[in-house]
Amino acid sequence: MKSLWLDIGNTRLKYWITQNDQIIEHAAELHLQSPAELLLGLIQHFKNLNLQQVGISSVQDKKNNDRIQKILKFLNVPVTFAKVHAEFQGLRCAYEDTSKLGIDRWLQMLAVIDNPEQQYCVISCGTALTIDLSQGYQHLGGYILPNLYLQRDSLIQNTKGIKIPDASFDELSPGKNTIDAVHHGILLSLLSTIEKVLEKYPSQLILTGGDAALFAKYLSPYAPRIENDLLLKGLQHYLQHSTP
Repeated sequence: MKSLWLDIGNTRLKYWITQNDQIIEHAAELHLQSPAELLLGLIQHFKNLNLQQVGISSVQDKKNNDRIQKILKFLNVPVTFAKVHAEFQGLRCAYEDTSKLGIDRWLQMLAVIDNPEQQYCVISCGTALTIDLSQGYQHLGGYILPNLYLQRDSLIQNTKGIKIPDASFDELSPGKNTIDAVHHGILLSLLSTIEKVLEKYPSQLILTGGDAALFAKYLSPYAPRIENDLLLKGLQHYLQHSTP
């Protein structure tokens, strides 16, 4: 079976094409707050692939999702938008209003939580750094923080006289110049938050997202497990167990 998997975030549209569960094509593009327009430019390409199904994770509002769904009708195949449930395959959501939990966070948890006796800490190192905790199949809630680059950009915009060029976040030692002090301080603050969470909630640590390897480097005492394409895995799991 050939399938299209769409991950429509706040800033990017990411897609995978799979055939018999193997990724045969993948791409990611900034959608500049217009995911429907970007999708419209891709739809003929998708049509030529002779797909059998489409699965979508979208954090967009109803208006944008309706437009996306209308465009995808052109493919003439079943389209499923993943939704957060109060309970799904045993996983219970901590939010009273499930619509307030990001579908990306929910799918990432669905992808890894498979042991009722294990505590989990699932961290996505993307545009935002999200932390979700569970006691077995019970989601406990989580935290959302600006990522490394959002924090740096905010500091640049709100601090007169400090010009911070691009630099790598790769040290925790006290900075001996302003650039290093900013980068090392931001990385230290996020790592300290994660360590504080793990101190209070000892868990199996799962990292995903573009900066997962960077954070894993400094969190080695917690034996982190890096999971690439975790949202894709969760989306596939969701479709496999959804009622048609």
